[in-house]
Amino acid sequence: MAESLSIKIFADGADLPSILKLSRDPLIKGVTTNPTLMRKAGVEDYEAFARTLLGEVTDMPVSLEVLADDFDEMERQALEIASWGANVNVKIPITNTRGESACGLIGRLSRQGVVVNATAILSLDQVRAVSDALDPETPAIVSVFAGRVADTGVDPAPHMAQALEILRERPKAELLWASPRELLNLFHADAVGCHIITVTNDILAKLHLVGKDLDEYSRETVDMFYRDATAAGYAIDTLKLKRSVA
Repeated sequence: MAESLSIKIFADGADLPSILKLSRDPLIKGVTTNPTLMRKAGVEDYEAFARTLLGEVTDMPVSLEVLADDFDEMERQALEIASWGANVNVKIPITNTRGESACGLIGRLSRQGVVVNATAILSLDQVRAVSDALDPETPAIVSVFAGRVADTGVDPAPHMAQALEILRERPKAELLWASPRELLNLFHADAVGCHIITVTNDILAKLHLVGKDLDEYSRETVDMFYRDATAAGYAIDTLKLKRSVA
């Protein structure tokens, strides 16, 4: 069923063996990572990790993020990262830590031919600003963190549909549904018409459940509860109840 989806699935993570395994899966069309994922995975040398990844994954896009908070240094880092491989997409956060828009930088890089992945976007105003900044002749990715939008109590599907409409003026820009919270988001994103979704290992592991018989899934769930209760040695003294009633 997943094979019938139009949306492209990008593996999101920083565990190198897992990424390399996923990159060989025909369902996976790209790879993304970020400094937070890399730190959690124990990566110590950013450039060494990135170059090793790019040396192994050569036939699909790989998104790597700048590390600076100053826009001039971000630009220098972006140009350096872009030089590491023809398949590199450079992730630029939509703002710095002071809330200053990065759209000026995004525009400069896009006009230089750098394939930018504008990231950490949540609001539609941010989508509009990025769309206006992008060079219409340069491919780009616009990563809207739909999962974080949902965390605020907002339905992300209509939100992403509006983002897609805004980007129609930039046909070379692809809308990416970022930070999905469950497998169902893959189908939500596909129904909206998003071009890409990032998916972590834990969500990808649930793909085998697509189309599963729900009655059988229910039985397996009950079996899990029973096995765990037995393995834990839990017991209820029903004789005590009988004695108290007597």
